[in-house]
Amino acid sequence: MNAIFSKITAKAQTTVPKEVRSALGVKPGDTLVYRISKGKVTLARAEPLDRAYLKAVESTLAEWASEEDAKAYDDL
Repeated sequence: MNAIFSKITAKAQTTVPKEVRSALGVKPGDTLVYRISKGKVTLARAEPLDRAYLKAVESTLAEWASEEDAKAYDDL
């Protein structure tokens, strides 16, 4: 297994390396899902079920969309 690296920017962003995008079969506009378990993170392309779940819980996240929340959590 080859190690592939990317850096995190000051805004907590990163570029998904070409080899990873190819392995996942993702293209611009696709959604990625991060699964965290026992200190490890698995990255995958979000499947339709994942998107359906996100759509289902979207309305419950409105309480976190205030300007105060943005100020409190933008630096994470």
